[in-house]
Amino acid sequence: MTFQPGDVVTLKSGGQAMTVVEEAESGVACVWIGEEGELFRETLPAAVLQALYSAEDEDSEPEDEENGEEEDDGEDEDEHERKIA
Repeated sequence: MTFQPGDVVTLKSGGQAMTVVEEAESGVACVWIGEEGELFRETLPAAVLQALYSAEDEDSEPEDEENGEEEDDGEDEDEHERKIA
């Protein structure tokens, strides 16, 4: 599997989410923030990593979802009013 800068990965055995900085022949360089706010960087073999989120996914998301907003079709509000009445 290949990784791209910006991908969020974790060890297959579990652990902290890490962000891919670069992929080279020597492995995948990742960074993450420790429990006390310290920044770590380590190069790991690609075979021990699994993707949690791909940077490519960000490009394909609609703008509203990217901002955490949901479309309001008005149905929830109407349904709420019917329950109250």
